Amino acid sequence: MRSLKYVVYREGKYYVSQCLNADVSSFGKTIEEAVENLKDAVELYLRDEPKNISFHDVGDALIGETQVHA
Repeated sequence: MRSLKYVVYREGKYYVSQCLNADVSSFGKTIEEAVENLKDAVELYLRDEPKNISFHDVGDALIGETQVHA
């Protein structure tokens, strides 16, 4: 069993869930659905686990928001 860290954000009428351990994302109509769909997607991604799959442990994570002058 592996520990997943993820971020969820709203995009239009859906919630997008993005895994921080691997380049995998999913979405759903609710936060819970988005997270469950992400878990399924990561499990499929890791199912055969060829050597070129990148899955790395993530320590502490911080989600923030700021503004930039652009």
